Amino acid sequence: MKRLILPGLVLFSSLANAQAPTWADDVACIVYSHCTSCHHVGGISGEALDLTTYSAAFYAREDMAGYTAQRVMPPWPPDPNYRRLAHERTLSQDEIDIIAAWAAADGPQGDLANAPPVPVYTENVVITDPDITAIMEPYTIPVSTSDLYRCFVLPINNTTDHFIKRLEVIPGNRAVVHHVLVFQDTSGQAQVLDAADPGVGYTNFGGIGVEEAPLVGIWVPGSDVLSTPTGMGIKLLAGADLVIQVHYPAGSGPQVDSTSIRIEFDNGGFTRDIAIAAALEHTYTLTNGPLVILPNQVKTFHSQYTVPLPVTITAIGPHAHLICTSMKSWAITPTNDSIPLIDIPDWDFHWQGMYQFRNPIYLPAGTVLHGEATYDNTVDNLQNPNHDNPQLVYLGESTTNEMMLFYFAYTYGFASDVNIVVDNSEHSPHHVGCTTDFNIGVEERATAQAIRISPIPASDRLNVFCEGNGNRLRLIDPQGREVMGMILYNGDNSLDVTALSRGSLFAEVRDAHGTILHRSPLLLQ
Repeated sequence: MKRLILPGLVLFSSLANAQAPTWADDVACIVYSHCTSCHHVGGISGEALDLTTYSAAFYAREDMAGYTAQRVMPPWPPDPNYRRLAHERTLSQDEIDIIAAWAAADGPQGDLANAPPVPVYTENVVITDPDITAIMEPYTIPVSTSDLYRCFVLPINNTTDHFIKRLEVIPGNRAVVHHVLVFQDTSGQAQVLDAADPGVGYTNFGGIGVEEAPLVGIWVPGSDVLSTPTGMGIKLLAGADLVIQVHYPAGSGPQVDSTSIRIEFDNGGFTRDIAIAAALEHTYTLTNGPLVILPNQVKTFHSQYTVPLPVTITAIGPHAHLICTSMKSWAITPTNDSIPLIDIPDWDFHWQGMYQFRNPIYLPAGTVLHGEATYDNTVDNLQNPNHDNPQLVYLGESTTNEMMLFYFAYTYGFASDVNIVVDNSEHSPHHVGCTTDFNIGVEERATAQAIRISPIPASDRLNVFCEGNGNRLRLIDPQGREVMGMILYNGDNSLDVTALSRGSLFAEVRDAHGTILHRSPLLLQ
């Protein structure tokens, strides 16, 4: 069995009684910078996962250590080792280690007078002086056991073509709005579809049900305001309606939402028009189609498209559904240079976005865009909606169908565009008021007790590497019951888990005194 080493799963028991980080001085800053935009009351995570207070974070400290160590949280599906992208939602290894050491020391509070100010999440907006504000009529989400994709027409009085410089989506109810796609429609067809539905808006999956309605923006949890690079903008056509498609997850109702859009125009000089289109898609550019995945089949599809003119691409947005397991895109220039664009090795339908490049990428005419996606229609894929009895899956707009799209934001290209800076930060900025200077030095890392668990997910055997003798491993079910355990010895340990039921568990390691050294999620498949 291939051994998977997760370097993040290191907890620092040697620091518990020495210089353990505290919430006030070290951890709050990290949480406020990277976590609470979702994990606050009214946020996408819901009230149960509010991390704005010490007491709440203390209660969740072990989960915080486990999920951040595995880089499950904060959610950032693209692999930064393939290509660095703008505004990455990632933690540095130092930040992960600080959370781990804090949890291992049982979450000391510290002097709260030293803590950074708690972020306030209100209806405050980033674009305070918009050229256009559009608000959807309040909509009561019905009680449903299935996902709802509802479209709303937002008429605007735009009598002249303008270039969008910044676009901000403000979810009216962050607890239930999963994502928002923003289109413009000059045909009036969306208004016809809206009038035909007796309720507010109309339901349509995959888009807004209107041909040739350009996509102009997207919002997902954690998104920043959409900004275009210098000298570029998204053209908003005269007479267009804004139409938003809002995804409400199953079980969202009954709640009310009234999402709004704020737009700031580019009033500068020469501006190049940025368009957003799926240059790589699942019909005409698919090289080994059709997009059909048989029951009990794992299949990889490839798509390619030759760029006819020089273009500059500023962002990329992969899209697929539930049984997709990975998506990757790259470009090959006429001189045979390979340009990595994006790699999402563990596809998650619930975390999709339009990812901006740190610098625009210039592609000369004749460059070939490539896209690759793998689909797992077997019982091994727990995201398969027909996990127990895999069914034929084919191209379609239903969640149980599949898609393979790579959206690109692009404009006519100049080689000098690569000098435009969108984001050159080494790491995302800290919360205002953060003065964290705690650091786990090289010597401390070398003497820290390491615990590594692999593979994740596991099937027949679980491998546990542990420094030191006498620690005890416990496997705990979601109800808190121990279902298996063993004493760990220094080095590699192996545990047969074939007799256990498949599903989610927690792996917990305690020392001889009962102190928790490690706790992390575990999945048996």
